[in-house]
Amino acid sequence: MKHVFLSILVLGLAGAANAAATTDAKWVEGKHYVVLLPAQPTHVPAGKVEVVEVFSYGCPACNQFQPVMAELKARLPKRAQLVYVPASWNPAESWPLFQRAFLTAQSLGIAERTHQAMYDAIWKTGELAVVDPVTHRLKQPQPTIGLVARFYAREAGVTQQAVLDTAKSFAVDMKMMEADQQVQAYAVEGTPTLIVAGKYRVNNGSVRSVDELIDLVVWLIERN
Repeated sequence: MKHVFLSILVLGLAGAANAAATTDAKWVEGKHYVVLLPAQPTHVPAGKVEVVEVFSYGCPACNQFQPVMAELKARLPKRAQLVYVPASWNPAESWPLFQRAFLTAQSLGIAERTHQAMYDAIWKTGELAVVDPVTHRLKQPQPTIGLVARFYAREAGVTQQAVLDTAKSFAVDMKMMEADQQVQAYAVEGTPTLIVAGKYRVNNGSVRSVDELIDLVVWLIERN
């Protein structure tokens, strides 16, 4: 499986210059981050810096990464905006279904309410689990969009039919295609992966703590 696990974890003018040089030396292109060539389009308002998480609800590392994302969100500069791009490359573990589920929730305006709940339904309660907790084998059958519709109806107060109609719509099909194209353009090899400003792909494995990861992301944001 293509999963990436995070390793959890200034004064005069001369002094300021030395501090800046130290910071620049701390984060090394090719080690801590990769410059994307060409840079990719972003999807945030003018003046904002986009921070993308490429993820899947079906990815155990993404589930483990959620506390990190919550801390990152709380510590981002005001001009930064989080964007989520769902990956679909692992059909055996229902990633295409979960991609469709996220984009459906986004289209219905309920993604903020259901995002963490989806992780919990897969990895805590087992309502939408893809792996049997006893045998550790893939469940048969796997979750369906019907089960997702029932879950969204309970969690977000929408109707199951609205979920099903949206999930099967041409608009969501197009969004799924666009998400796949984004993931490919970012050259993402594992999840979770962070992309800053459409220009930089963060190497999670290069940092030693959550604080270092957030410092790196903020530093990349400040370059824009």
